[in-house]
Amino acid sequence: MSQATFRAALAELGAQIAGRAFDADLDAWLNLHHGAGSVTYQQLADEIRTGVAEGWLCNREGGGIRYGRIFKAADDLAGCSVDVVDMHDLVGPHHRHPNGEIDLIIPVDDGATFDGRGAGWLVYGPDTAHRPTVAQGRAFVLYLLPQGAIEFTGQ
Repeated sequence: MSQATFRAALAELGAQIAGRAFDADLDAWLNLHHGAGSVTYQQLADEIRTGVAEGWLCNREGGGIRYGRIFKAADDLAGCSVDVVDMHDLVGPHHRHPNGEIDLIIPVDDGATFDGRGAGWLVYGPDTAHRPTVAQGRAFVLYLLPQGAIEFTGQ
């Protein structure tokens, strides 16, 4: 697997979500059609595990979080940037999503959660904010950010 195959898988998903509102309906749709146990979920999870192991994902570290922006916002990615983080029982920095955020949660440890959710998708709408929290173990989280927009608040 490579960055090219990872991008191709994300572009396929991007074509399906392009133009959709970042809301509870998208959250439900992603979990129904591409949730834990689906081919899409397994492919992305495998590619993330491989990318972390090979060092082309999560190749930076700060505050106990391994992270990295793998792709800048692009049309083939539904206008989103792509970041992946590797967190273990940690509360991350508070930030705001001006345009929303889609998260793919991949627990590494059984029972690990991200913002209280297990394996699957979590959608935050525009103008939401949070302190990203991984509890009960280690998890990888993929972030899709429209136009790459994120504002760290320092709170």
